[in-house]
Parts: sequence; structure tokens; C-alpha cells
Amino acid sequence: MMKKITVFGGGTGLSCLLSGLKLFPVDVTTVITVTDNGSSTGKLKEELDIPAVGDIGKVLLAMANADEDFIHLMSYRFSKAGSLENHPVRNILLAALIDLKGSLSEAARYMCSLLEVKGTVLPLTEEKVELVGKSSDREYFGEEEVSANIRHIRRLAYDHDIRVSNEVTDHIMDADLIIFSPGSLYTSILPHLLADQVRDALVRTHAPLMYVSNLVTQPGETDGYNVSDHVAVLNRYLGRRSIGLVVANNGLVDPAVTAKYLELEGKTLVGLDRERLERLGTRIIEGDIFAIENGSIRHNALKTAYLIFSFLMENV
Repeated sequence: MMKKITVFGGGTGLSCLLSGLKLFPVDVTTVITVTDNGSSTGKLKEELDIPAVGDIGKVLLAMANADEDFIHLMSYRFSKAGSLENHPVRNILLAALIDLKGSLSEAARYMCSLLEVKGTVLPLTEEKVELVGKSSDREYFGEEEVSANIRHIRRLAYDHDIRVSNEVTDHIMDADLIIFSPGSLYTSILPHLLADQVRDALVRTHAPLMYVSNLVTQPGETDGYNVSDHVAVLNRYLGRRSIGLVVANNGLVDPAVTAKYLELEGKTLVGLDRERLERLGTRIIEGDIFAIENGSIRHNALKTAYLIFSFLMENV
């Protein structure tokens, strides 16, 4: 029987991970945050009163097995000034499908068929929701404001109690492995753990919890973080469970590339601090899993997915 993986995440890191996993014989369910409020997604969210569609659109294309020209069309952003400026076709199509199909889950299901996606793509909730960061004396409203003020924020919350579908919790319970993907720790990964239904299901499932570590820090959010710092934050929000496995890079990145990253973007490599991870009770699965694409440090999708698949076959 094919092994089942449930992945939580959002953004570019998740898309990269999924583009590798789709090459292996595994049944992947992806649960995606819908709190994005920037760029095209934010405009559609406010104008049409719908959940954020941007991250779901990116994931659908990462998992697609359709014709390359069609995938390119879905990625196209309108560039001429006007009401459609900077909107990618996939976002417009998803917004239309929410109207036609009645929900973002059904819109994603239709797109999976259209793009020949092997797997399941689910939003965390069907509701329009905002991420809120709370400090001792004020609140930061929306994903963009939260990201810019992490150092002042004591805890994250939603602007209202959300309902998570039974389909999401069922996939948690059925999974052989739960993965928290690379991506923005505070705005793409942790929002999943703000939902009571998700945390409760993670306590009840017997599936191991794995974190695929970011390769570089995110300015303003994770400055100076090592792998163990990411794991410790996840553990705090998980509550009664903890990360048992971490996939991390041990490859050596060209110092010229890291120097450029620091100078231009303020990002540094996420250090693999083995001793603290061991104290946290986290098993390390490591490998040379980075790639340089157009001068940017990215996960090598195939190598990363291979480490995950190998663990799954040997241990679960």
C-alpha cells in the first residue's frame, strides 16, 4: 500500500518540497494556510471577500503534471496597468472557481483535475481569516505586519475562531508521516498550529512529526536562528507533541554566495547545531540538499524528497 504523507506549509519552500515528492510513489495531502494578505492575493481577498488563494495556486502548479505551456499560462501575471495588473492567471481562476464551486476546497479539487495533480490540496479553513500578532501593549494585524514585527510579538492568533474541515483532520489521522515544510516560520508554518482541531489531531495521530528545515534565515523573523531554534518554536506551539525528526542540509555553500546573500538580503545560512537538537530529542536526517538557482539558495527538490522517501520506506 502506498505510504501517506500530510504536509503543512505555504509559500515557495512548500512548492519546492512538493515538486520533489511528486516524483516518488507516495500519496501526498497538502494543507495550506490562507492568511496571506499581500500583492494579488490580498487584493482579491479584500475585493471578493474570499480566503487567500495565492499559496494554494503556487502549490497546485508545483504538483502539476500537465502540459508545460498550460502551466506557464497559469503562472502568467498581467503586466499592463489596470485592474488586473500583477494578478497571476491562477489566482483569477481560483477566485472564479470559488464562486462556481462554492468553496476553496472544491475550487482546489477542480484545479487538481485540470492540472493532473496526483494528491490532495486542501486549505486549512474555508474562511477569510487574518493572522494577528499580540505584544504586551498592541496587536499587529495581517501577515505582512506580523512578519515585520516578530521581535515585538509574544504570541500569534487569528482574528476569530476558525473551523477546520473534517477532511483536514481525517488526513492527519490517516497519515504515515506529518511534515512541516520549509517556509516562513511565523507566517506560513505556525498558523496551522493555531487551530485547536489541528493540534488535537496531531496529539491523537501515531504518525511521526518531521520538520524540513529552512536553508537561510528570514530577515525580521528568524535572524540568527539555527535549526534547533526553528524546532524549539514549533515545539512551543505544538504543545503536547514535539518534532521528532528534522531534515537538514549539511552541504557546504560557496562563501561568495553566502556573502552576497548577507549583503543584498540580510540572510544567513541556518546552522545545523546537532548537540542542541539531540537535547531536544530530535533525530537528524541530513544531507547535501541545497542547490544554487540563478544565484539563489534553494532546496534541491529531488535530494530532499529522496531523504524523506528513504526514511518512510525504512522506518514507517
